[in-house]
Amino acid sequence: MDNDLFNELTQSIKEAGQIRRGEKKPSREFSFDAPDVKAIREKTGYSQSRFSQLIGVSVKTLQNWEQGRRHPQGPARVLLAVFQSNPDAITTALGHTPPS
Repeated sequence: MDNDLFNELTQSIKEAGQIRRGEKKPSREFSFDAPDVKAIREKTGYSQSRFSQLIGVSVKTLQNWEQGRRHPQGPARVLLAVFQSNPDAITTALGHTPPS
């Protein structure tokens, strides 16, 4: 690794530490609205128990999401976004028939 690249990486790490400690503001920030899990589940017609089984989380986790105590992260957030925009794609992919 050449010295210029090493120095640039070192400076970047120092800057990240300053941002983390609140000594410096980040150059940009990203925020995403939390999905309305209850609305998504109700739109599908599934009970909490069935919906939690379908997406692979505990009922307690689903309840925490629905009541705003916690928010889905990572793959769960993506799965819920797909569920919101195209619930049939998820139920078809998982081999489930949506409730009538």
